[in-house]
Amino acid sequence: MLANGFAVAVGADDRPNIVLILSDDQSWTDYGFMGHEHIKTPHLDKLSERSAVFRRGYVPTALCRPSLMTLATGLYTHQHMISGNDPSPLLTDGRKDGPEYNALREKLISNVDRLPTIARILTEAGYLTHQSGKWWEGSYKRGGFTHGMTRGFPEPGGRHGDDGLKIGREGMEPIYNFVDHALEEEKPFYLWYAPFLPHTPHNPPAELFKKYQGVVESDHVARYYAMCEWFDQTCGQLIDFIDEKGLTEETMFVYVCDNGWIQSEDSKKYAPLSKQSPNEGGTRQPTMYSWPGMIKAGDRGNQLASSIDIVPTMLAAAGLGISGEMPGYDLMPILKSGKVSPRKEVLGEGFAHDIANVDRPEDSLLYRWVVKDQWKLLLTYDGVVNRYAWSHPRTETRPQLYNLLTDPHETNNLASENPEAVEKLATEIRKWWPVEDRKVLETWD
Repeated sequence: MLANGFAVAVGADDRPNIVLILSDDQSWTDYGFMGHEHIKTPHLDKLSERSAVFRRGYVPTALCRPSLMTLATGLYTHQHMISGNDPSPLLTDGRKDGPEYNALREKLISNVDRLPTIARILTEAGYLTHQSGKWWEGSYKRGGFTHGMTRGFPEPGGRHGDDGLKIGREGMEPIYNFVDHALEEEKPFYLWYAPFLPHTPHNPPAELFKKYQGVVESDHVARYYAMCEWFDQTCGQLIDFIDEKGLTEETMFVYVCDNGWIQSEDSKKYAPLSKQSPNEGGTRQPTMYSWPGMIKAGDRGNQLASSIDIVPTMLAAAGLGISGEMPGYDLMPILKSGKVSPRKEVLGEGFAHDIANVDRPEDSLLYRWVVKDQWKLLLTYDGVVNRYAWSHPRTETRPQLYNLLTDPHETNNLASENPEAVEKLATEIRKWWPVEDRKVLETWD
């Protein structure tokens, strides 16, 4: 049997259900299993105990829409072409509506029509597939899902999820009903669970807010901490439901967040290091894979992981081959064996929130970076920022080199002391995605 040109390598009875859980705007530090002092995430902590846990996981792009498209397609941003959240209003008359601007929005969304999304591939392989939560690319049907919640642009509220954003915040019934339907149809299922949590608005249940008011002085921070626990509660509801249906050993769970977030009273200080940033606060995300009886649980220590590997790994779990365009690794062999990951480096790219040219992602390119061994090299580019310039001050334009094992918060730039490491890692970046017509703002001399 073929699905979108992908050969099915296992029988239908051996294919797992697949549940992708996506947090929205959460720091890599903000979990119990990652050692946070205050935030309680008992359900994700429990999932971590039966998962292969990559604490040094990353997303290649630290902004919602491009990061989610990577998780939908297994492609880097410069491949799937969704480099920002919106076309720049400056491309038209400065308005974010009207026929000219809406035509740009539609052109951007149309990228999903040409791409072999994970939902489309699994659907063609006989899965039932469901979208809930964040989904920017029009209706769920355009992404290849058989079922879903988001109506999508040009429907009202369709910019990044409309009805889909109710999941978690207003209950889990749509997912429960879908799983029951898949069981009735005797088909494997795929869930895209991307709730609008702990994303703003930070309006947690009162009892959770009061709980954190007692441990931190700032209500601003307490609300965010409470949102993280609220999100964890919904994950527990989903995981428990699957377990109660007797599907634990037939279901693969994958967990990651779309991008980082630093909640602090001093927002001006930390915002440039948070969401949209190429720094660890924007890009680093713990990643978990769980499939009892198939995946060997355990902490993978300092092994690197990238969300670019998630789609190939899920396809492999479903017995499907991997498209030659997908640059990520199939991690199933090392997840089963517990052996060392083949990933020796992680590569990433950062673009402006507003897309300067929907046909050329590089016009909005602001950063490229690589993590390898203990090092992280970050290069800064001259792409057009448009709005949200405060998120990308680019005050340090020289190459930035950090030893992440001793300096995980990137406080000490070691580039001037290690010119050979800078050049070696810069060569890795150039080989990955040559961008000859975008200027590095300043080279180290």
